Amino acid sequence: MLALLGFLTIAVFLILIMTKRVSVITALVLVPLVFGFVAGFGVKELGEMMLAGIKQVAPTGILLMFAVLYFATMLDVGLFDPVIAAIVRSVKGDPLKVILGTAILTMIVHLDGDGTATFMIVLSAFLPIYKKLNINRLVLSGVVALSVGPMHLVPWSGTSARAISTLKTDVPHLFNPNIPAIIGGICWVLFAAYWFGKKERKRLGILDFDYNHSESLTEAQKSLRRPALLWLNALMTIALIVTLMKGWVPAPALFVVASMLALVINYPKLPDQQKILRGHGNNIFMVSSMIFAAGIFSGILTGSKMIEAMATALVSLIPQQHAGWLPTLTALTSMPASMLFTPDAYYFGVVPILSQTATQFGIDPLEIGRAALLGQMTVGFPVSPLTASTFLLVGLSEVDLGDHQRFIFKWAWGTTIVMAMVALLTGSIHI
Repeated sequence: MLALLGFLTIAVFLILIMTKRVSVITALVLVPLVFGFVAGFGVKELGEMMLAGIKQVAPTGILLMFAVLYFATMLDVGLFDPVIAAIVRSVKGDPLKVILGTAILTMIVHLDGDGTATFMIVLSAFLPIYKKLNINRLVLSGVVALSVGPMHLVPWSGTSARAISTLKTDVPHLFNPNIPAIIGGICWVLFAAYWFGKKERKRLGILDFDYNHSESLTEAQKSLRRPALLWLNALMTIALIVTLMKGWVPAPALFVVASMLALVINYPKLPDQQKILRGHGNNIFMVSSMIFAAGIFSGILTGSKMIEAMATALVSLIPQQHAGWLPTLTALTSMPASMLFTPDAYYFGVVPILSQTATQFGIDPLEIGRAALLGQMTVGFPVSPLTASTFLLVGLSEVDLGDHQRFIFKWAWGTTIVMAMVALLTGSIHI
C-alpha cells in the first residue's frame, strides 16, 4: 500500500508540474501532504516529517541563497565581462559554436563535481550570449544539464561518495571500470550539443556582428560595474572555488562570508548594498523557497517509509530466472530513478537491497554500484525535482522546470543508455 501511494505521489506531482496545473512549489508541498493523509498519518506525524525534511535541506538552502547572491554580485560588478567578450569573439555569432562551447566549458568546470558552482559559473557567462543571439534558453539549460552528467561520476562527487560508502569499497574498484562508459557519455553529450547547434544555426543563421558587451548594458548596469576591482574579484572567486573544492570550510558558511565580503568590497555604501540585495531578492527567494519545499516533499516520502516500500517493490518485480539482468536493469532505470528517489534514499535505501539481491544470485554487488552511477543522480540530477541544484539551473536559465524536463529528459536518458552499452562492452557490468 505504501509503495503504491509513493508511486502515485511521484506520478501526480510530475503530471501537475509538466501540465502546468500548479506551480512547482505548490505541488512539492501539497501533493505529498495529501498522500500522507491518505496513508493514515496524522497532522503531528506529518509535521514532524516535514520538519525533518526541512532540517535536512537547510544547509543546502542557505548555501544556494548566498551562492546566488555572491555570483549575482560578481555578475553585477562585471567579473565575467571579459569571458563573455572572449567567447563572443571566438564564436562570431554562430549558434553551433556557442552551444558546443557551452558543453565543453561545463564539462571542464564540473571537474570539481559540484553542480551548484558549475551552474552559477557557466550560466552567468553564457546567458547574456544566448539572449543576444536569441538562442532557445531551453537549449542552454538542456546542454548544461547533459554536460554535467558523465562528469558527475567523478569519485569526489557526493553521489559517488554515497555509492562508495554504501558498498564499502574504494575508487579503483567502483570508479575505474566506469571510465570507458564516462568517455562514451561525453561523446554522446557532444553529439547532442552538435545536434542542437545545427538546429539553432538553421533557425537563426550565423549573425555577423561585433558584439560589444558593454554597449548592451543599461545605464543602471554600468553604474554597478567595478572594473578597477576586476583582479581582486577574480582572485576572491578563485579562492572561493578552491576552498569549496578542498572542503576547508563548510560550503554554507563559506558562501555566507564570501557574499558579505563581495558586497562590502565592491559596494561599501549602504544604499548600494541595499540596491544589490533588492535587485536579486526575487531570484534568491525563488531558489531558496523551492529547496525548502523539496525538503518537505522528500521528508514526507522518507518519514512515511514510502521510499523504502517503493524500493522493496521494485526489487520484487525481478524474476529469479532473469536475475543476471539485474545490473543491466539497474543501469537502464538509474536515470529515471532520479525522479523517484533522492540520492540518500537511493544509495542508502535501494542500492543495499539491490546489492544484497545480486549477492544472493552470485552477482558481484559492485556491479550494482557501477550501474546505479550511470544515471541515478549523476545524469539524472539536473532534471530531478528532488535535487536543489535543479531549481538553480532552471532559475538561472530563466526557463520552466516542466519545459526543461520535457525538452531534455530523453536526451539525458540517452546518455545513460549509451554509457550502459559501453559498460557492458567493457565489462564494467555484465548480463
